[in-house]
Amino acid sequence: MTSKRKGRDFIARHGETVFNLARRMQGDHPHTPLTRAGFAQADAMGAALREILGPRPRLTLWSSSAGRALQTLAIIAEHLELDWHQAHRDDRLVEIGMGAWSGRYYADLMAEVPGFLDLEHGLYTRPPPGGEWYDGIAARVSSWLADTDDDPGDRLVIMHGMSSRVLRGVMTGLPVQPRFAAPVAPDLPQGSIVRIEHGVETVVHTGTGRGAAPA
Repeated sequence: MTSKRKGRDFIARHGETVFNLARRMQGDHPHTPLTRAGFAQADAMGAALREILGPRPRLTLWSSSAGRALQTLAIIAEHLELDWHQAHRDDRLVEIGMGAWSGRYYADLMAEVPGFLDLEHGLYTRPPPGGEWYDGIAARVSSWLADTDDDPGDRLVIMHGMSSRVLRGVMTGLPVQPRFAAPVAPDLPQGSIVRIEHGVETVVHTGTGRGAAPA
């Protein structure tokens, strides 16, 4: 569906947060600050992108409206000598909605809901109560794609573990996984960046953060 999309998309997963470190569920929680490791991962992403794109590239900045994504973008934008204040914030790029699981410790959930996590795929096996499922993510990221397909130039998009996997799956034309009701790309560690051009994905920077769910 995105073969005629103009420009390239650099899609990045934010750095480690205090919730990641404490092993708590974040989901669409509006602000969970980066740790020192998270800031270091953002620094590494910025340096990698500057090496690829040079200073002040013609690049439209997009971010999930979550604080951790915006913090990551602030570090990257400084490396690229771009104005963070010009970034577009979009709720369609946020992480999966956790509903009643939001803020819960992983260990408590594992005790209460055995099997809620598919360890092989790093994805949940059921929707969180009052939360979101992967087809919902696919619908909202597809809406964002439709609105930006004709935008000129390249884009930098700062997102999250699960929502970025669905976006990447949609953009690269992966088949819908029946168990998850959406196309889902392979997991990458926090602090990673891919480039997608004409539906083809290339990993341009591999981060040092955690991979897989819970996220």
